[in-house]
Amino acid sequence: MQSNFQEKDNIIRNKSFDFSIRIINLYKVLYNERNEKTLSKQLLRSGTSIGANIEEGIASFSKKEFIYKLQLSYKEAYESFYWIKLLHRTEFINETEFNSLKNKY
Repeated sequence: MQSNFQEKDNIIRNKSFDFSIRIINLYKVLYNERNEKTLSKQLLRSGTSIGANIEEGIASFSKKEFIYKLQLSYKEAYESFYWIKLLHRTEFINETEFNSLKNKY
């Protein structure tokens, strides 16, 4: 399936990739410097899965598969925000870090 979603300057594709990088960098800080192992791994999994599912959707063979992969990305984004809120409320990330993640994406 060819779609406009495959264009090089696709904002969803680019933002999801940038978000994955931010999540990986946050994971490294949480894991190595703040000694938080469990929640950070959950965030790493869901936060990087958003872009991975978008990429799979771009490579899909049908419209139905494309929609399904984007729906999975949407669910992973909601899950990621849950972990971000939880990390914030338990003081593993501060207000500035929380707002940066919340407002940018």
